[in-house]
Amino acid sequence: MTASFVCRTESALPRERLFDLARSIDAHLDSQAEAGERAVAGVTSGLIGEGQEVTWRARHFGVPFRMTSRITSMDYPERFVDEQVRGPFKAFRHVHEFEATGRGSIMTDRVEFTTPFGLLGRIAERLVLRRYLEGLIAVRGLYLAGQVPPGPPA
Repeated sequence: MTASFVCRTESALPRERLFDLARSIDAHLDSQAEAGERAVAGVTSGLIGEGQEVTWRARHFGVPFRMTSRITSMDYPERFVDEQVRGPFKAFRHVHEFEATGRGSIMTDRVEFTTPFGLLGRIAERLVLRRYLEGLIAVRGLYLAGQVPPGPPA
């Protein structure tokens, strides 16, 4: 079973600036400093583009994870999609959408994921993982929008 959630973040930044921050490896690393996340292969700094991959290493729930994502679609400055090609999920898809407003922009993150662990995975998905990932994405959005500083390194 696939779990999903949506996070919307309002920002005073222009849509183009927020779009580039959302695909910036460096900004992502800063926003996830608390998890000790590192880019270890593929595009490891700067802006990632369509067809490119990045491999992340991080520690969540005290467990080390490694996940490779690819940008599978990009329509600057409105939308891009990253999808897991290797990693802990059976499937993981993150759609990033950007809308210009009179006061800046709105970033909408649409995340869908499936765990590989059958019934046990579905229970963890509903009880813990969905809320945990939603919190990570929400904090990342606020950081990119300039509304919260990054957390201390883990």
